[in-house]
Amino acid sequence: MKTTYKAAMEELEGILKSIENGETGVDDMLRKVDRAVELIRYCRQKLTQTDESLQKLFDELN
Repeated sequence: MKTTYKAAMEELEGILKSIENGETGVDDMLRKVDRAVELIRYCRQKLTQTDESLQKLFDELN
């Protein structure tokens, strides 16, 4: 997936709003939930990578 964290979060928010507002039909629900799971995994990975990078930098400072 080539995207940014910000773009992934915005897409995820859009999916959630469409589901909450009842704009998503039953036939489309599974596709949107699958995409939401994919976006959540991507965001978690980016946060983990950022945390590890920051920890490494802080360790180098000490």
